[in-house]
Amino acid sequence: MKKIIITAWLIILNNILNAQETIYPVQQQNQLTFIINGTIHIGNGTIIENGIIKINKGKIEEVGKNIAIPADDVQTYDAKGKHIYPGLILPMSTLGLQEIGGIRSMQDFNELGEWNSNIRSISAYNADSKIINTLRSNGILLAHTAPQGSLIGGLSTIVQLDAWNEEDAGYKKDIGMNFYMPSLISRPIGRGYGMGNQSNEAGKEALEKIEQVKAFFREAKAYTINNNGKKNIKLEATKTLFNKQAKLYIHCDQVKQMLIAIDFVKEFNFNVVIVGGSESWQIADLLKQNNIAVILGQLHELPEVEDDNIDQPYKLPSILQKAGVLFCINDDDSQNRGRNLSYNAGTAVAYGLGKEEALSTITLNTAKILGIEDRTGSIETGKDANIIIADNDVLDMRNSIISKAWIQGRDINLKDKHKQLYERYKYKYGIK
Repeated sequence: MKKIIITAWLIILNNILNAQETIYPVQQQNQLTFIINGTIHIGNGTIIENGIIKINKGKIEEVGKNIAIPADDVQTYDAKGKHIYPGLILPMSTLGLQEIGGIRSMQDFNELGEWNSNIRSISAYNADSKIINTLRSNGILLAHTAPQGSLIGGLSTIVQLDAWNEEDAGYKKDIGMNFYMPSLISRPIGRGYGMGNQSNEAGKEALEKIEQVKAFFREAKAYTINNNGKKNIKLEATKTLFNKQAKLYIHCDQVKQMLIAIDFVKEFNFNVVIVGGSESWQIADLLKQNNIAVILGQLHELPEVEDDNIDQPYKLPSILQKAGVLFCINDDDSQNRGRNLSYNAGTAVAYGLGKEEALSTITLNTAKILGIEDRTGSIETGKDANIIIADNDVLDMRNSIISKAWIQGRDINLKDKHKQLYERYKYKYGIK
């Protein structure tokens, strides 16, 4: 039996490693490209019907209606009847660091120990991950990939999803440090919620850990001012937090945790982003006052607190929007691996968010939170040509099909393992 199991795993691994070998990055395209006749969703709320986009050397050179198109030596794509969007951005993930959850050798996102401020996700990024192509097929062209950990996870990077290696993939490196704040809620001891005693030790230990993190950053601040010529790589990695070249991404959901996150802003003057924030609706005004953005973890889930309304996760984006909080939407479901990003945004539309507002939560808002809004997130002159074309509404899971995509002006291949298997079994059973 043991031999059979080992053989089965080897077959699975062989299929994974040999899939998609003919799908490779596209070379830089210098020929003028025009996308015409489509409905252009700029990403900032503006819509242009029957618009034209001019792409030159990877950049968006013009967007509008009356743009002259040369007669010769240009590529033209007719998007009549289709919708044109900015490329979607996955705001937080372990893309390229984790392939298959059940195979330990395919996981490289979690380092040992609690103090890993110097760990860089880009150093371990696998540009050949088979998950990348499935994301591109769903309109996701950029992703924020972050190391995890029990406390200080390390530095995260934004990657573009058409690359040979980690050097090519790095769209903006080391943009932030990740702090995984311990839970402040005491959990029951025993097999059920009605059994055992409440443990107060867990909450006490969590507060001690948080104080240790504050002490670490106080030491880092002193090191930044004067290190006496001695180099400490863990403290060195924090310098970009203090000069605001990087942000502190605090992973937490509870109100008490987010109040502590506000303390980090006040004491260290960090640019703080909440990741998760399922209870952020309760302190939306405070988050707005302290200029704290939120990356919402997952809309398609049950509420964190049993007293909340069953549809609380669906309503959360609308509440934050009305409060003026800068936020974006993520898909951190371990099964979807980000593929349902646009559908999460679509769910928010059904619960009070406008369609163009929802689009911004997976494009321009995300770019603002990640600090790349000058390069991407909307279809505007001077930005990278990160563009997707959908046959229908990209937010509608019933009929959204991504038919074309460009990353930095490169017309990329949208094949993936799922599509290959689909064609394989259509052929096997004679389905036309």
